[in-house]
Amino acid sequence: MWAYKNPVNVLFGEDEFSRLPDTIGGRRYALVTYPEPVFAELADKLARTAGEPVVKISDVAPNPDYELLRVQCDRFAVADDVDVIVAIGGGSVIDSAKVFAAAGGDFNRIVRFLETKEGEDELSFLPIVSVPTTAGTGSEVTCWATVWNEAAAKKYSLAHPRLYPEIALVDPALMLGKPYGLTLATGLDALSHALESIWNRNANPVSAQHAVAAAKRILPALPKVLRDPGNIFFRREMAEASLFAGLAFSNTKTAIAHNLSYPITLGWGVQHGIACSFTLPAVLRSVSGIGGFREDALKTIFGDDLEEGAEFLTRFLKDLGVGTRFVDHSVPEGKCMQIIDEAFAGERGKNFIGTKENFLAAARHQGLI
Repeated sequence: MWAYKNPVNVLFGEDEFSRLPDTIGGRRYALVTYPEPVFAELADKLARTAGEPVVKISDVAPNPDYELLRVQCDRFAVADDVDVIVAIGGGSVIDSAKVFAAAGGDFNRIVRFLETKEGEDELSFLPIVSVPTTAGTGSEVTCWATVWNEAAAKKYSLAHPRLYPEIALVDPALMLGKPYGLTLATGLDALSHALESIWNRNANPVSAQHAVAAAKRILPALPKVLRDPGNIFFRREMAEASLFAGLAFSNTKTAIAHNLSYPITLGWGVQHGIACSFTLPAVLRSVSGIGGFREDALKTIFGDDLEEGAEFLTRFLKDLGVGTRFVDHSVPEGKCMQIIDEAFAGERGKNFIGTKENFLAAARHQGLI
């Protein structure tokens, strides 16, 4: 028995941003975005047609952290009534919007829910219109947000079925001009989401088909868009791939590669998309022989020989300048087993359909550790 559900209304296409005022529909809106000039221009364009936002949070930072989120939630507390939140930006913006949607102006409610799993009845769920400007996180079609507490060296997932955005408005034209490093990291994040949703205990045939569609677009398109970042066709391919990956892992959550990545991002400052992707070849090699629709999906992407598929994926990453060993990312050898042990013990590690023993064998085979 399996089930698949995703309630987000997706609007996709170039110049879809011009339809954003229609999706707001005259509602009083809060705007959440980044501080860079390009986002200020988008905010001004929106205000000319939809009116000024009731409140504007325009200082979102990468990896939304307790300290800044608390200050930003306070701004919601003193704002006039808000009917809908409009999030224009990458995953950090959309994740922050989900925090604001649930907090009701009081970040302490979020802290309690994250740390104790209590206080659900105190959360408030404002609708969200998500407008992604990167092809990577898939947050526009999921019901969770990554929240970091850097002071305590911890990462949490804010998850609730009422945090699915109401609408995801995906306009590939908004992704033109994004820098090389951001395009690389977000593209690899999307690839990781796709593959992580396949070798996952929560996978189902529908999520697997979304994952296959995502990965089969990313593998040829990502190198091309990195060489030709102004090409709207390649940007569209990556935007669709990221969306499909989001639809895949919206039902499964991520697995072991992501759980390995979090301490690497916290401890050594490695970008999330890089940190969660460099272990993918070892994970792929370790699940060879799992059988069923999961193995069928992986073979549709990489061919019948998943050992050779792991070699291909290693070459793919190296050609993009991403090393496939812990040491390539400044992680000391003495920390590797601790990271692996904790990753397999954690929630995302338990989503993984494979075994720690097979992963360790694969990791040693290819020199990951």
